[in-house]
Amino acid sequence: MIKKLKNRKLIEIGQRVIDREAKALSSLSVSLNESFSSAVALILSSSGRVIVSGMGKSGHIARKIAATMASTGTPAHFVHPAEASHGDLGMIVKGDVVIILSNSGETPELANLIAYSRKCKISMIGIAQNQDSTLLRKTDISIVLPEAEEACESGVVPTTSTTMTLALGDALAIALMETKNFTNNNFREFHPGGKLGVQLSRAKDVMHTKSSLPLTEMNTPMAEVLITMSKKGFGIVGVIDGNGTLLGTITDGDLRRNMDTLLSMCAKDVMTLNPKVIGPTSLLVQSLEIMNKKEITCLFIVDKNKPVGILHIHDCLRAGLN
Repeated sequence: MIKKLKNRKLIEIGQRVIDREAKALSSLSVSLNESFSSAVALILSSSGRVIVSGMGKSGHIARKIAATMASTGTPAHFVHPAEASHGDLGMIVKGDVVIILSNSGETPELANLIAYSRKCKISMIGIAQNQDSTLLRKTDISIVLPEAEEACESGVVPTTSTTMTLALGDALAIALMETKNFTNNNFREFHPGGKLGVQLSRAKDVMHTKSSLPLTEMNTPMAEVLITMSKKGFGIVGVIDGNGTLLGTITDGDLRRNMDTLLSMCAKDVMTLNPKVIGPTSLLVQSLEIMNKKEITCLFIVDKNKPVGILHIHDCLRAGLN
């Protein structure tokens, strides 16, 4: 009974925290105004990078905002305000836009960074809860966070405030990304690794090309087709016409269906017409789905009906799909 009561209490605490933060995010959404759009416009018009800074928990949020922007087409990096006072101010130049995070707007470690930005006429965006704070009074664009309770009962641990700041940073990054028409292809260039990179990989990234392609012509005797199939090792041969257009394929199944008279036939007599093919820009995820659905192990990649590559199911698995 005691354990059950304790578990119930812990769940209630968790629910209170999430409910408070969800309420704060709703207030943040309603509070967005022209300052938000002005901040996006300022970053879009800048010739440099976005520098994001904050101290303590705001610093951790600043790092994440910088990382999100950098991966979505807005060059950005984090500068620690304390390190900035010891030489890292040299990392910030005219043309950059500085975004400074501070819930109170009075964090003393930010003073030198603010002074340097004003002295060098570097554009500055401030994000804080206190509209009359030193930070927001000195920035070019001020984004005010709505008043909201921190998640702890004492009201002192940065929780709700950092959640709002993180969400605001995501909103800025996505607004910039969509305004720039940043696509999945662009994201793949910045994020080739990990599960996301694999999901955005395309057939052209892993396909076998040129001399690796198992191809034969329509009138090739099946004895020679068998040699090509064995030599290339894909268990399939593509049949092309004189213009290089893919007409059909010959698989192990086609061989079995014509076993009795196989060696007296030509490629055109055995091939299966209109095979399933994909384009070079097809996602590997989609290619694997096709192979699983059709119960096949290979797909030819064609460009203007001419084979430019071949993809084996093992290529998808080696890339990290499953």
